Amino acid sequence: MSLDEAARQLELAAHDTQVAFDCIGLGDIERAHTHAITARAAADAAEVALRIALTDLTPEEAERAGEAAMERLSEEEGSRH
Repeated sequence: MSLDEAARQLELAAHDTQVAFDCIGLGDIERAHTHAITARAAADAAEVALRIALTDLTPEEAERAGEAAMERLSEEEGSRH
């Protein structure tokens, strides 16, 4: 897994967390529970990717890969709008 994947998974986790929070406010507990589960799965996937990166990348490689991942995510976000 790459830092791209870790960043993407963290974005997914943040989104699902927000949806779960909103569902609680709406009283839709079942949907909130579902999104809490998917948020946790995404966060777990990000943690695995980051753990692998910690062992596979030097600090310099991690910095370059992290910058590139954030640029790609920004570009993807821009192309969606």
